[in-house]
Amino acid sequence: MPEPTKKEENEVPAPAPPPEEPSKEKEAGTTPAKDEEEVSPPSALPPGLGSRALERKDSEWSLGESPVGEEQDKQNANSQLSILFVEKPQGGTVKVGENITFIAKVKAEDLLRKPTVKWFKGKWMDLASKAGKHLQLKETFERHSRVYTFEMQIIKAKENYAGNYRCEVTYKDKFDSCSFDLEVHESTGTTPNIDIRSAFKRSGEGQDDAGELDFSGLLKRREVKQQEEEPEVDVWELLKNAKPSEYEKIAFQYGITDLRGMLKRLKRMRRVEKKSAAFAKILDPAYQVDKGGRVRFMVELADPKLEVKWYKNGQEIRPSTKYIFEHKGCQRILFINNCQMTDDSEYYVTAGDEKCSTELFVREPPIMVTKQLEDTTAYCGERVELECEVSEDDANVKWFKNGEEIIPGPKSRYRIRVEGKKHFLIIEGATKADSAEYSVMTTGGQSSAKLTVDLKPLKILTPLTDQTVNLGKEICLKCEISENITGKWTKNGLPVQESDRLKVVHKGRIHKLVIANALIEDEGDYVFAPDAYNVTLPAKVHVVDPPKIILDGLDADNTVTVIAGSKLRLEIPISGEPPPKAIWSRADKAIMEGSGRIRAESYPDSSTLVIDVAERDDSGVYHINLKNEAGEAHASIKIKVVDLPDPPVAPTVTEVGDDWCIMKWEPPAYDGGSPILGYFIERKKKQSSRWMRLNFDLCKETTFEPKKMIEGVAYEVRIFAVNAIGISKPSMPSRPFVPLAVTSPPTLLAVDSVTDTTVTMKWRPPDQIGAAGLDGYVLEYCFEGCLKSTSAKQSDENGEAAYDLPADNWLPANKDLIDKTKFTITDLPTDSKIFVRVKAINAAGASEPKYYSQPILVKEIIEPPKIRIPRHLKQTYIRRVGEAVNLVIPFQGKPRPELTWKKDGVEIDKNQINIRNSETDTIIFIRKAERSHSGKYDLQVKVDKFVETASIDIQIVDRPGPPQSVKIEDVWGENVALTWTPPKDDGNAAITGYTIQKADKKSMEWFTVIEHYHRTNATITELVIGNEYYFRVFSENMCGLSEDATMTKESAVIAKDGKIYKNPVYEDFDFSEAPMFTQPLVNTYAIAGYNATLNCSVRGNPKPKITWMKNKVAIVDDPRYRMFSNQGVCTLEIRKPSPYDGGTYCCKAVNDLGTVEIECKLEVKVIYQGVDTPGQPVFLEGQQQVDSPSAGSSCKAYLQT
Repeated sequence: MPEPTKKEENEVPAPAPPPEEPSKEKEAGTTPAKDEEEVSPPSALPPGLGSRALERKDSEWSLGESPVGEEQDKQNANSQLSILFVEKPQGGTVKVGENITFIAKVKAEDLLRKPTVKWFKGKWMDLASKAGKHLQLKETFERHSRVYTFEMQIIKAKENYAGNYRCEVTYKDKFDSCSFDLEVHESTGTTPNIDIRSAFKRSGEGQDDAGELDFSGLLKRREVKQQEEEPEVDVWELLKNAKPSEYEKIAFQYGITDLRGMLKRLKRMRRVEKKSAAFAKILDPAYQVDKGGRVRFMVELADPKLEVKWYKNGQEIRPSTKYIFEHKGCQRILFINNCQMTDDSEYYVTAGDEKCSTELFVREPPIMVTKQLEDTTAYCGERVELECEVSEDDANVKWFKNGEEIIPGPKSRYRIRVEGKKHFLIIEGATKADSAEYSVMTTGGQSSAKLTVDLKPLKILTPLTDQTVNLGKEICLKCEISENITGKWTKNGLPVQESDRLKVVHKGRIHKLVIANALIEDEGDYVFAPDAYNVTLPAKVHVVDPPKIILDGLDADNTVTVIAGSKLRLEIPISGEPPPKAIWSRADKAIMEGSGRIRAESYPDSSTLVIDVAERDDSGVYHINLKNEAGEAHASIKIKVVDLPDPPVAPTVTEVGDDWCIMKWEPPAYDGGSPILGYFIERKKKQSSRWMRLNFDLCKETTFEPKKMIEGVAYEVRIFAVNAIGISKPSMPSRPFVPLAVTSPPTLLAVDSVTDTTVTMKWRPPDQIGAAGLDGYVLEYCFEGCLKSTSAKQSDENGEAAYDLPADNWLPANKDLIDKTKFTITDLPTDSKIFVRVKAINAAGASEPKYYSQPILVKEIIEPPKIRIPRHLKQTYIRRVGEAVNLVIPFQGKPRPELTWKKDGVEIDKNQINIRNSETDTIIFIRKAERSHSGKYDLQVKVDKFVETASIDIQIVDRPGPPQSVKIEDVWGENVALTWTPPKDDGNAAITGYTIQKADKKSMEWFTVIEHYHRTNATITELVIGNEYYFRVFSENMCGLSEDATMTKESAVIAKDGKIYKNPVYEDFDFSEAPMFTQPLVNTYAIAGYNATLNCSVRGNPKPKITWMKNKVAIVDDPRYRMFSNQGVCTLEIRKPSPYDGGTYCCKAVNDLGTVEIECKLEVKVIYQGVDTPGQPVFLEGQQQVDSPSAGSSCKAYLQT
């Protein structure tokens, strides 16, 4: 927004100096700036003057700007208030050609709508009109923080962009602004003077400099102005010295809107003010400010105690956001913000009985031409409108024609219409005399355009068109023009003469030339020329004959057959005038003339298609198209290339036998253009490279049965296709196949388990599988009621039972082949009887079935329960407190047994101990063991009336407590005798020893004296004479030392001078001991084929000699046995025992003091496959050893010792 007086555009406002200190002068060539506290007097600029101050005689313009002091005060006040800006744009530096962005942020919490933001260069140039490729303005709103962000980006900066910029934000009566500088490096020198209006140039969209941000005109113009140092024009003096008739001209030229009021104020200003005693400095006679700007009134009092009041048109002014009062010493200052036209009035201030007054002139902003006039072309008699658009509604605008003002009136041909910001100059019935340069002028700019008025041109409504006419047809040339005038026809430059065949017709604006029965000589260039106009209408006439294709030499279906590899030359006669152009094509792809394998050759009376070395892909339909100016002709020719057929696809072997197979194949995809006559078949061994033909007569079918092959040998076969041309290449070999027969029947079909709805069968693989291997098994069953009679039961070749039943009565138990030798038949009715058989399947087919010997009753068999306690649980199971206990106890029994757990005869609390049961095992799980979990756990497994029980001892141990008391029994010399009592809490484990520590009373640092001590009394020796000692004792068990120790209540003092102590004489302790077993041998069960161990522990001194015996016979150097002895633990390992290894084992320990023996029994069990039917188990021949049954296995094992 403009300010009252001038200021350098690239000058940054400085901080406000004290009122008494005059401001420094500007750079050389400029006038000194006024004091910051002052506002320009009336002589600076007239009130109502726009931002454009004056017009020079040479039509060059200069700019008016604000005074330094006023702008500085405005910025100081805004910086203090900062009522709108959250973040102000900061000055920056940029190199030529680079980009820079300035950001301003405004808080929107107290705003009801978006504030108005303007960017300026200097103090008046609004940059909104300069947006383009070098300047972009952007605004965004962040909803969460409620902050408006305004950005100005300068793109590819130039050196003339440097200077001072300003950002202003307004919202209702609030106002804020901020100035910042831009420095551009690598600047160049000055350029020639440019008119100020070029600074507002905005190039058209089609030009290269569209959107150019050009400030060079302003900067260069200022430099010239500073060099010339031309004085400012004093409009007040102009008005004083001008004639009254020139007032209106001066007012428009300098933007004065209220001329009459200005003259009245001028008259009042001529009065001479008396010197005041109350005011040391009074108000200036007049102040001026731009609309929306800020003004500052200042007086200086002689007595600072005087009360000051400000008045506007006689009414006292109260402080508000618009009127701000400030006291600085003797100075009294009034700020008026956001000045409007209503603020244009008389103001005075009173101090005591005196007052001083002034005039405030609020000037409107200059009227800018926002839309320029455009050059216009019109024709005589038309209505012409020249349009422009200005920045304000209903602005004062003057129109000029060739520099002379246009004054509209009742008799004038010019009318002026105003629609808001748009202004129109209307010319009714334009003539050639109206051709001139028209311009429009406002207080802030001007625009001009040229108007050209010409004669009305002749319009060609329907021009002549070139025509191509068949021989003997009618020629009609027709045109239509806008005027009804005569004209002349010419042919090849000569006038056209009418005749019986040639007629010239003129009817109104239509002109025709008609020629009947066109001849070749009628061809030429025809022209129609209207009279009185330098206009011609040309047209060309061409007489033609349509083309024709002659196919008399081809078959009825236009088919040409050629053998692959040979050359085809197909010549087709053609005719037409002018000679037609022939185009050969195939599948919408043109065949070009040239040297290709497939090419076309053209002659005046024929067209030839040439195919060198014909190929299979050349077969198809070929098209020949003839075209000339008279028309087109089309024909299609089918070319068939016959060749050898493609090889068939690799054959498939569908069935195989012991020395034969059946093979099938598909015909080849391409038969070579000739029907397939038959096939040749060849075979070879897979590892051989020699093929042997199997047929010498063509095989007409697509199946064949090769014979006389060797069973178990892999073969491959291939096919040849034959047509009339020859034999194709061989097909790919088939997948290797092996001639083979079916396997022998499966063996040892037996019942594994039976429930109320299922029967589980198991069997052994066939004895003879053969070269084809085994793909899987099919298990089938049928119900007993399906037998026709008891005579249906027969015996097969092996003497086993077989049942002659129709195939439909046997139901498959498994939909897909199974590779396991065990399967469960489900969904069977209870109490029914079924017959079962199993077949082995391989590539040769299904084997003979293996039948089960008798019908099977579908009813679950009760199996007594049996608990299998793991070996490590047969002894006491020991765990520490806090450890997890996870014990798995497998069991057997059918149907599913009922399980009951008890601890010390009481039901187990499942909240503390988790019990998980399955069909084959039960799990007892304790996440964190406690000592309360110790005890005897009883398991009961019940099936029907059968009950099996087992017990497990669990011991949870912890660290022991400290000894109950420690006493000093005696002190003598350097020795102390200690006694203590065992702890009350042994941690649920035997006390294994004690640890004794001593501590000097002075330091109380503890040192270990004895560790792992077994007795409850001890003598501590080698103590330091003169010291006083305390002692403490720790208890120890298998978990470690007790957490606390028991300390002696009294201390032991080692006296310096005491009786001489004589050590007592002790006899050596006799540690010799006869052998004794501390852990006996336990009767053990072992599984045949799995290693077994026998363990016991022995004690004795001297160390006893260990001897192992079986059935009273010593075991010596037998590789099947390994014997170990470590820390008194003796182990005998039996490698993969057999039933022979069962018996009574004895461990014998011998030393000088005696001999001791201990025995146990070892039972070795063998697992056999058998059947479980009512009665005694039946053991089958050919029993084989199988893996030991696991806890999760569902199969039933029969053991034999």
